[in-house]
Amino acid sequence: MWTIHLVRCRNIAVHGVRVSNNRQLPNTDGIVIDSCSDVTIAGAVIRTADDGICLKTSFSEKEIGRCERITVSDSVIESKSCALKIGTESFGDITEVSFLRCRIENSNRGLGIFSRDGGKVENVVFRDIEVDCSETPDGFWGSGEPFTITKLTRRPERPAGTVCKVLVENISGRCQGAVNLFAEEPGGIDNVVLRASTLRMEEGPLGTARQYDLRPTNADLAPPKGTEGRGNAWVRAEDGNIVGLFAYPGGLPGVFAQNVTGLEIENVTIDRPRPLPAGWNSATITLVP
Repeated sequence: MWTIHLVRCRNIAVHGVRVSNNRQLPNTDGIVIDSCSDVTIAGAVIRTADDGICLKTSFSEKEIGRCERITVSDSVIESKSCALKIGTESFGDITEVSFLRCRIENSNRGLGIFSRDGGKVENVVFRDIEVDCSETPDGFWGSGEPFTITKLTRRPERPAGTVCKVLVENISGRCQGAVNLFAEEPGGIDNVVLRASTLRMEEGPLGTARQYDLRPTNADLAPPKGTEGRGNAWVRAEDGNIVGLFAYPGGLPGVFAQNVTGLEIENVTIDRPRPLPAGWNSATITLVP
């Protein structure tokens, strides 16, 4: 299970922690910050198969907590899931979060926000971060995205909370997947700024980056008996495809945004191969209202 799990803690400082887990086992998150406030993590080196550093607000029958005033800085992360992540458990609000001066190595997803369970996510900064993101097989969540936000309801009784006021600035490095921003309704993601960043986008060996990934979905909570898959991970539909994976319209772009309002893209360069590989979109940026 998770290596370091901070639950409902206050005024915590974590410095110089090193975590090295098996790169093939699930649920091996490095550090999980769950419903905490006033937490700083600095100088960590985390290498794991699951999420590197993850913020969440898990469900509690007594009281749903908040996660606020969290700073992660000057750390090195390697993850086969998402290196620096908010969600997916998001029952309470998550706000005032900063990820600063980090390096992401040999990872699947780099930076991610996943709203699923009713809490809002707002006032988040990712700044001065190097990424190195590569494709993974379709059983893994995501495939080579440097940055992703998805807002999707998985429990009808708890509509997913909005994601707003997110700044992504001075991000550099290489990736094999697109920047992916998806909300299931207009305005579910609002006021996102992508600024002063340079990414080198490469063709991956698997082709899995040509799909955008909305997992976890409602189907992942409790797969029906006889269904191929693993709970809270992946489910294969009758047609043989993984539930929650969708082909990008028109092919793989550099940036994909659907139902995002207030999106600003300033001085962002995505260097893509020439000629474009098969299955890639001729447009670097694809906006779907």
